[in-house]
Amino acid sequence: MNALFKSLNDPTRREILQLLKERDLSAGEIADQFNISKPSISHHLDLLKRAGLVSSRRQGQFMLYSLNTTIVEDLLQWVLDLKK
Repeated sequence: MNALFKSLNDPTRREILQLLKERDLSAGEIADQFNISKPSISHHLDLLKRAGLVSSRRQGQFMLYSLNTTIVEDLLQWVLDLKK
C-alpha cells in the first residue's frame, strides 16, 4: 500500500493516470504530453507499475501502458472502509 500512496503523491504520475484513463498509450505518446525527459517518464511509469496502478504489454516495438482499474477499485474500497 505504501508504494501505491507514494506513486499517487506526484502530480506527474497522477496526470499520467488521467491520460491512461482515456486509452492505452505508448511511453512516447505519454512523454509527448509533458515537458520532461523520456527517461523521467520511464521512471514515473516504472513506479506506477510497481504500485500496480499501470500495466504494460508489448505491441510490436512499443510498450503500451494501460490503467489497472482493479487496484484503483481496491484503493477506493479501502478508503470507504475507513469511514465505517
